[in-house]
Amino acid sequence: MSPILHALEHEKVKLSQMERKLAERILASPAEVVHMGITELAEQCGISPATITRFCKVLHFKSFPDFKVKLAAELALSEAAPQEGGSSYQDIVAGNPLSVIVEAMQANHLASIRDTTSLLDLEKLQQAVELLCNARRVDLYGMATSSIVAQDFYQKLIRIGVNCTAFADSHMQITSASTLGPGDLAFAVSYSGETPETIDALRCAGAGGAATISLTSYGSSTLASLAGIALFSSSLEQGMRRGDMASRIAQLHIVDILFTGMVSTRFTDFIPKLEKSYLNVRQYRHLRGGQV
Repeated sequence: MSPILHALEHEKVKLSQMERKLAERILASPAEVVHMGITELAEQCGISPATITRFCKVLHFKSFPDFKVKLAAELALSEAAPQEGGSSYQDIVAGNPLSVIVEAMQANHLASIRDTTSLLDLEKLQQAVELLCNARRVDLYGMATSSIVAQDFYQKLIRIGVNCTAFADSHMQITSASTLGPGDLAFAVSYSGETPETIDALRCAGAGGAATISLTSYGSSTLASLAGIALFSSSLEQGMRRGDMASRIAQLHIVDILFTGMVSTRFTDFIPKLEKSYLNVRQYRHLRGGQV
């Protein structure tokens, strides 16, 4: 199942009665829906075109045509997916030989990256890159496994001279967020989009006038609804969520895209700093006999 259809299946219980009828129609025959006009689909579902438009906005699409284009792309990707099962994730099984585990991890990570890429909104990505490039200060928030993703981004940004901080401690997140204002940026990571500490930090930063970006799994969530720019990774991982494996790879994939976009955008500013940090680390590590 594609990330969009998976999200629809998961989000059905949260929808209104009219929106649920629409979701069920799409899930029943997504290939037909991508060829329908909004009026035709509304008549089939016994709802108004305005309900379809609201439904698409809830799922973070610009419009119904935008929804159809992305759904069609996912359906085409699913049909062309490799024989190992497309977007199906393989869970941990007792007694699996190591050779099978190696293949399963590779398949899971590749599927996660592929599914996440299909969800990317290039316009939002470009806006996020511009905010990151121009922010006076950047705060990075994330708890538990998401804090690892935030720390990875911190390691990258600090190398190119971006004024940034990354806190996994919820009290320090709020303390730092309280000092942000216009011209600053808060970037919050949460797979579920419902981590209370991360939500509080982003809300606090936004209240002070800072720009906000969220990185969550695809679907509606509190964190995504609070963010000025909502970025999404694949939401298909199920049993493997106990180890946050493929989901972490998907989030790191987006972080790498953002960082590369930043350096490409301000190449002459960032590349000398990146090279200088690399050379200095190598020089001083060498002086200490190779120890960091």
